[in-house]
Amino acid sequence: MERAAYGRPLVSAGDFYFAINATFRFIHNTYGKDALVDYWTSMAREYHADVADRFRSGGLEEVRRYWADYFAHEPGGDVSISLTEQGVELDVRDCPAIRWLRDGGREIVPYYCEHCHTVSTAIAEQAGMSFALEGGGGACHQVFGSNGGAA
Repeated sequence: MERAAYGRPLVSAGDFYFAINATFRFIHNTYGKDALVDYWTSMAREYHADVADRFRSGGLEEVRRYWADYFAHEPGGDVSISLTEQGVELDVRDCPAIRWLRDGGREIVPYYCEHCHTVSTAIAEQAGMSFALEGGGGACHQVFGSNGGAA
């Protein structure tokens, strides 16, 4: 097993999906759907503010670079990222998070994929961009666009 600082074992990135799936369920079941969406929006605006800043300053090329790096470090899945006339397109044919949860035998909360839409929309808005997502349940198509529409 690979070791991190201080000799502690590294936790697989995929194991984080177990935790957020459970966190989403807890917030939803305890406080309701509106509170869960508020949590996702706050996470995007506060925790991911640096990502929005990078997108704003670096444009669509930075969006492409960010997601290419992100998915290069995710366990499993099948994702392609391209810069097109529409913007940065993420073609998620097999979502790493959903794959990890399914392979781990977890019951996936039915609204799990909504967090991608909510978080990415808020980040894109902060960066002065647009965001669209179609699909879900383990496969989707996402587009980050400039407000002018073309890349």
